[in-house]
Amino acid sequence: MKSLRKYSIPFTGLALGKHRFEFDITDSFFDEFEYSLVKKGNLKCVVELEKQETMLILDFHITGTVNMNCDRCLSEYLQPVDIEEQQIAKFTEEEIDGDDDIITLGKNDHEISIAALVYEYINVSVPFIAACSNEGNGRDCDKVMLESLEKLSANDEQDETTDPRWDALKKIK
Repeated sequence: MKSLRKYSIPFTGLALGKHRFEFDITDSFFDEFEYSLVKKGNLKCVVELEKQETMLILDFHITGTVNMNCDRCLSEYLQPVDIEEQQIAKFTEEEIDGDDDIITLGKNDHEISIAALVYEYINVSVPFIAACSNEGNGRDCDKVMLESLEKLSANDEQDETTDPRWDALKKIK
């Protein structure tokens, strides 16, 4: 987790107003998260921090590509990512109940870690069903692999032979 320290923004010495920070998100970032859907990627994260008297407003813009495996043909492909999110961090000593959209910062806090936020934004942005042919990038699924999977399919209508053990069990009905 020490490598995630570089994804912290020290806000104590900043003047009121807007400030811009840039971070590179590479494979080493995703290595820190054991159960991440994304294992490899090359992204640029730009954070515009607006410091106010009582809060910080963080505007995230994350662009680049992540390596995904196609759920149809199992080949690896590059999934483009373009994310825009906003996060509010409020200076207060009391917890804000029921509002997950606001981060609370105490008087002893001097920096805010954005690693978990960036990780969440990237993993939520990847498609639920990853398919290399859906992106309109001119790349189709691996036809050889799809044909092999079709041959091995359990619902193949061409293969009418069944295991004789199942026939014996069907007679019990």
